[in-house]
Amino acid sequence: MSLHLTMPTATTTAKMAAIITPPHTPPSKQAWYVVAAQKQADRDKILQRYAQWRIPPVPSSVLDVSPLLFHHLTPKERDIVNMDATDLVRSIKERIYSAVEVLTAFVKVTIAAQDTTNCVTEIFFEEGFARARQLDDHLIRTGNVVGPLHGLPVSIKDHILVNGFDTSTGYISWANERTATKDAVVVDILRKAGAVLYVKTANPQTLLCLETNNNIYGRTVNPFNRNLSPGGSSGGEGALIAARGSPMGVGTDIGGSIRVPAGFSGIYGLKASVARMPHAGLLGSHDGMDNIVGVVGPLAQSARDLELFSRVMLQYEAWTLEHAVLEIPWNEALAREGRGLPEKLCVAVLWDDHVVRPHPPIVKEMRRVANALKQAGHEVVDWQPLEHQQGWDLIAKLYLLDSGAEYHQTLAESGEPAVPGTSWILQQSPTTPLTIPDTWKLNLEREAFRARALRHWNETKLRTKSERPVDCILSPVHATLAVPHDGVRWWGYSSHWNILDLPGVVFPSGGRLRSEDWEGVGFEGGAPRNQVEAEVMEQWDPKTYQGAPISLQLVGRRHNEEKLLAMLRVVEDSVKNAA
Repeated sequence: MSLHLTMPTATTTAKMAAIITPPHTPPSKQAWYVVAAQKQADRDKILQRYAQWRIPPVPSSVLDVSPLLFHHLTPKERDIVNMDATDLVRSIKERIYSAVEVLTAFVKVTIAAQDTTNCVTEIFFEEGFARARQLDDHLIRTGNVVGPLHGLPVSIKDHILVNGFDTSTGYISWANERTATKDAVVVDILRKAGAVLYVKTANPQTLLCLETNNNIYGRTVNPFNRNLSPGGSSGGEGALIAARGSPMGVGTDIGGSIRVPAGFSGIYGLKASVARMPHAGLLGSHDGMDNIVGVVGPLAQSARDLELFSRVMLQYEAWTLEHAVLEIPWNEALAREGRGLPEKLCVAVLWDDHVVRPHPPIVKEMRRVANALKQAGHEVVDWQPLEHQQGWDLIAKLYLLDSGAEYHQTLAESGEPAVPGTSWILQQSPTTPLTIPDTWKLNLEREAFRARALRHWNETKLRTKSERPVDCILSPVHATLAVPHDGVRWWGYSSHWNILDLPGVVFPSGGRLRSEDWEGVGFEGGAPRNQVEAEVMEQWDPKTYQGAPISLQLVGRRHNEEKLLAMLRVVEDSVKNAA
């Protein structure tokens, strides 16, 4: 299996460019594959400076590369990369490890992860090491850390601005044409808090895709099974963090783009409600469109790392740096200690959204978690799905108000073809651009939909023993585990919570699938109810998903991120104690 799109070699490309491209044509007007080859060559040139840390070529027949990624690590470095961010910042503060030692360990794994999964874009290791040395000197000289993330390596999704580095965002026509002249607000806060930035990670063409593939760098693959996707659009983050090449990364989510990579990659990811976390300083299509809005959020190795990231963002009063952020200080006592939670939770389980049934391993894991909650004394009820198909139809229109015109135009600027994920999402668009009155009508439909959903949630008190509404919803992340490449067919288990603007957190639960345990296991409930469900059901074959992580999602009430993280701890503790 190739990790890149098939394209000419650098030598052949140069000869073709000499024929196709006039002598003074700027890079943005070169044949698209010339630009792609140059970007890949630039990346490889940097990697070659660290040739001693690259791993030998891995045959495409080797699907699970996770055992190979620590090839150059010392025992001490293995300990470092197996720590979560919370332990790392404590260890650096206590001078158990230096910032340089920590970064060295993660850079070694990042290089191996890139060589095997194609997960990074812009590389600035040297700048990262310079910052790490500064932080070490400061700690030795003063005895104090510069902030709560002192020395922590943090990776950044490609379309988030990092001053001085390219922001191609998966578009050929933007490659080498969109060098950031400032930091995104989230990056600015990370720097103030002492984080060490060292790499940007892959996102798909257009960003509007739950897999990660573009014509600049090619396809990003899952380190546990390279025939599967690490998700999208923050798929580079998913693959890198799953590989242990980063302890914490920053992604974005407008339809599942943090949560699906977290789920497919077996890590943690948090999508907050809009305006809770800083969002300014992103580059992408449809700037200025606010009919549906995405969010910035963390992907990490533990639930407490999600809390750490969120706490830091609001500790630095993000609302004073970005006018759109709500001034809601972080409630650390609730998020970390559960102070204010009910003694016993009431959890609703979304077994099936009545559009596409989840694959059998997901259903089994939800049952295991639900039983663990019951055993711990919590109440568990069924969540009655509310208009999931209608929700998808509505959000798809909000994504593509112009019928995809801007996407088509940006692709046409370079002549690059649409990758399969782009083609699929553009097929979901209205046939003609919507008028301004049409968009007003859609906004009314969105608000009415949210109002119905709020009533629906509140009415769960009629079905609970406590006579109060459920506290949270346990849900699949996606209808399948990590999909075979170009296999996404249904967004509804993630995008539904975007249209409702409810926070969602994804967590690993159930380990990684062993295909031999699932031979002969099929779906419950009879024949498919629609064509999409038929396609998703057809994808189920245990051998396909060998090694895929099993993950679930917990959904809370709007702008209740602290309570959501506190409830996740209760859920995980219940499962641990039941085991």
